[in-house]
Amino acid sequence: MSYEPLVRCDGVARTYGTGANAVVALHGATCEIWAGDHTAITGPSGSGKSTLLHLIAGLETPTAGAITWPALGARAALRPGPVALVLQGPSLLPPLDVTENVALPLVLGGVDGDDANERALRALERFDLTDLARKLPEELSGGQAQRVAIARALAQEPRLLLADEPTGQLDHATGAAVVDVLLAAAIELGAALVVSTHDPDVAARFDHVWLATDGRITVLLSPDAPSEGQPCSA
Repeated sequence: MSYEPLVRCDGVARTYGTGANAVVALHGATCEIWAGDHTAITGPSGSGKSTLLHLIAGLETPTAGAITWPALGARAALRPGPVALVLQGPSLLPPLDVTENVALPLVLGGVDGDDANERALRALERFDLTDLARKLPEELSGGQAQRVAIARALAQEPRLLLADEPTGQLDHATGAAVVDVLLAAAIELGAALVVSTHDPDVAARFDHVWLATDGRITVLLSPDAPSEGQPCSA
């Protein structure tokens, strides 16, 4: 049996603007993400970590290099489907209650409405959020809203879960609880998890740690590459 990575980046770069106004957000990054990997991309704001995450999610197109999803399929089929994304800021739709928010990606992916609702309720139950099922986003705390957003992502049973600064707007205790949920859910689903974070305490909980510095990615920690400071190449 042959095995392929979920994601392969080959010299991927992203530049915004042109000419004198061009800004290179990400220089050529070469890396792979495999099933079961738990990876943190760490670094300060503006270092390129969110850009790499968005490229991995298929939200953006590289201006140089190539990104493919060998074990997942074509970019157009990534979301909703095998790839789920948790954003940093408020991402729940205000007119929809919690259950409807969690079910929405499933409905968009072609799941029958009743089935989508049942799967949404199971996801909420998994995270002890059933009592919030009929609340609107405006009635939730920041931590509750982020946990609902994670439940929405996991209801899709993705093979790759991406989270962009999921603790960035939370206090330390709430943020730690959110990371607990992400790691536990990834293990339960057997999914790869990639989190961008500027918090070293969050990064320290992951098996693989990539450092973003001025748009360049290096490996700080990896079970397969124990030496530090190597170019991003998993």
